[in-house]
Order: sequence, then structure tokens, then C-alpha cells
Amino acid sequence: MKIRILLCVVLFLGVCQGGSLRKNFYRDSCPQAEDIIKSQTQQHVSANPNLPAKLIRLHFHDCFVRGCDGSVLLSSTANNTAERDAIPNLSLAGFDVIDAIKSAVEAKCPKTVSCADILALAARDAVSVQFNNKQMWEVLTGRRDGKVSTSNEALANIPAPFFNLTQLRQSFASKGLTLHDLVVLSGAHTIGVGHCNLFSNRLYNFTGKGDQDPSLNDTYAAFLKSKCQSLSDKTTTVEMDPESSTNFDSAYYPNLLQKKGLFQSDAALLTQDQSADIAGELVDKDKFFTEFAQSMKRMGNIEVLTDSAGEIRNKCSVVNS
Repeated sequence: MKIRILLCVVLFLGVCQGGSLRKNFYRDSCPQAEDIIKSQTQQHVSANPNLPAKLIRLHFHDCFVRGCDGSVLLSSTANNTAERDAIPNLSLAGFDVIDAIKSAVEAKCPKTVSCADILALAARDAVSVQFNNKQMWEVLTGRRDGKVSTSNEALANIPAPFFNLTQLRQSFASKGLTLHDLVVLSGAHTIGVGHCNLFSNRLYNFTGKGDQDPSLNDTYAAFLKSKCQSLSDKTTTVEMDPESSTNFDSAYYPNLLQKKGLFQSDAALLTQDQSADIAGELVDKDKFFTEFAQSMKRMGNIEVLTDSAGEIRNKCSVVNS
């Protein structure tokens, strides 16, 4: 016990994380598992180039509520509203892909590979397709699936797109992540889209006086207004990284430094010298890839269930009976 406590202090993760995760956890119990997940993910990304952004977001939203335990994948029941039906998660996608991958894995190795591990691996493998399937970060495995999923916890734990830097830092620190992790993981916004209603207040009513967010680039604001023409638009989407929303690169950071961050939470990264300096360093693509790999590995270790905790779900959307 003393050794484990010391290890957690040395890692400076705030809480003891990672449990018994390790490389090739399924080497003996299901040696084909990671290859099946990779192959299935490749097929789905080929059919839908927007999938990498969707799976990273799904993984992120999973890890920030009860840790990386696949709880975001559970469906609501008659007696419980699950995480996936919480307001911050209503635009999540990729559940069907994870279900399809799980079915393929179950066909080879029943009741062996967790949905939490499948989601963590699929998020990595989806992004890696762009790089000829070079693994863009290491995913340790051995997670178990959680049995609890409630919408209130999602609402309380997922950082909002209107958060300021203090709120963002508190949110990430509560998960054992640093300011550096915050700036690095925000770089995932280099792929994917955002709904107008999540940032239109910056265009039309920033302080409640019909004004525009002064931290927003005027030219970029005019472009956004051409796409999102009212505060009530809840359906239109805009690329988070202009003209590059399916290309995983470091373009998020030069755009951010030009005050072209889409969300208030993006712009917040420039409100303190330390975080702004980190963003400046991450303009370098190789630097970003290296740091992103480390931060994703840390995020993937948040409050994981291992050993005999939780369960291995037979189907990702429902707990075992």
C-alpha cells in the first residue's frame, strides 16, 4: 500500500489512477482483440471521415464522469436518465460504432473485453487512420465497465464550452489533470464541429447587451455570423478548426493565437500568460503530437475500474443482468 501511495505522489496525478492497466492486457485472454478493434474502426472511419472527432469526444466525456468506465455508453432506463441523455451529451455520436465493434469482439472472445477499453482504443485508432494507422498514442488496457450512469453527474463534471480559465482548471484538476493537459487536450478541437448555440452568445449577446465578445477576431466573427444567424439556431454546425475539421494537426493553436477559437473555453486559454505560452509552443506539430500522446494517456487513466471492480458488459448500452 505504501508503495502504491508513493507512486501516486511521484506521478503527481492528484488521485491514484491507472490501477492495473498495462500494455496488451488481453494478450492471453483475447489476443486478437486490439487487431479486431483497429480493423473495425478503420472500416467505419473510411465510411465516415468525421468519426475520429466523434470518438475522441465520446472518450473524453466518458472519462470525465466516473472515470474511463464506459458509463457514457449506457442507455437510460425507465428508472434512470443516463449520462448520454444529459444536456452536454445530447450531440454525442459514435455509440453505434462502439456497439458494432463490441459485437465483432464478442464473436471472437465472449465476455472478455470491456466496452471502456474498446472506446479508448477506437478513439486512438480512428485518429491514427490519417497517419497510415501509426498509433498516435499508447493505450494501456485492463479497464472494467461501470454499472452506474446518471445524467446529473454528467452535467456536474463535463467542462462547459462557456467556462473561463479558472473553471476549466478546476474541472481538469478534479480529474488529476494539469493546466498543461488542459491546453494540450483542447487541441483535439483541431477536428470536429461545434453547434451554433454553444457559441452564438459570443456573436450576438456576450454580456446581455446585444454585443460581441471583444476577444473574438472580427473577421472570424463576421464569418461565424454568416453561418449562425441567430441565437436560436440549434442545428447549424461550424468547423472548430476552419477548413481543417477532418485533419488532425496543430492548426488549432495558430488559429487560437489569432483569436479564432470557436468557444469561450478556447479563448479562455489566452487569458493567462502560462496557458497562452503553452499554446504558442504547441503550434509546432511534432511538439503537439508528442504532448497530446502523453496527455491522452493520462486522461485514459482517470479513475479506471480494474481487477474485480465493475464488470465486463456483454452489450455496451446495458449493464449485465
